[in-house]
Amino acid sequence: MKSFKKIFYVCCMLVVAWTPLLAQPERKEIRAGNDQYEHGKYSDAETDYRKAIEKNSQSYPGNYNLGGALYRQKKYDEAIQQYQQSIDKTTDREEKSEAYHNLGNAYMQAQKYEESINSYKQSLKLNPEANDTRYNLAYAQAMLKKQQEQQKQDNDNKNKDQKKDDKNKDQKKDQNKDGKDKDQKQDQNKDSKEKDQKKEQARQQPKISKEDAERILKALKNDEQNLQQKLSKKEGEKVRIEKDW
Repeated sequence: MKSFKKIFYVCCMLVVAWTPLLAQPERKEIRAGNDQYEHGKYSDAETDYRKAIEKNSQSYPGNYNLGGALYRQKKYDEAIQQYQQSIDKTTDREEKSEAYHNLGNAYMQAQKYEESINSYKQSLKLNPEANDTRYNLAYAQAMLKKQQEQQKQDNDNKNKDQKKDDKNKDQKKDQNKDGKDKDQKQDQNKDSKEKDQKKEQARQQPKISKEDAERILKALKNDEQNLQQKLSKKEGEKVRIEKDW
């Protein structure tokens, strides 16, 4: 009976000893990634951290450190996504605060200042004593103000350019209209002038007497009779056909 209890106790101790290792199967990859990270090999570190997450997707250090490796490679959008995931992998206030702080940094680099400000505020709620986060928050607020002023100036310049273009279009339209009206007026003046010239020519043409008109008609009638006689003579002629051989 005593030997059975001894064996059971040893087995329990082995289970307790192996529990941390079973709970963190990704530790080897995380250590390897940290080593690569410290030597500035961020791409290699990213590979190791991803291997760690494959073994344990719920690993806070795996997700958090992967966000850092991506950030160092200036893959800010991916880093943002990874930091957001790391926040959900822990219940520790300090770890959450650090994740929000780095999330704010990634948003800052991506020039998403409103999101950056919100992240820093979340970090300070969890750790009000974080002076670095407070400094970054003030900086992000200043950058947001500058960005909004620049956007306002760009919009004002765009509106000015649009108004200038509209004005130029209106002026060009008016010029085209004036030119068209001028051309129409010139055409009307030309038509009127031609009509006046025709009337003047008609007035200047000599008028023939009744006797002269009858003489011209008689001459035209005689010419027509002669033409008919010539045509009647030609009707009796045969059409010449060339040989075809």
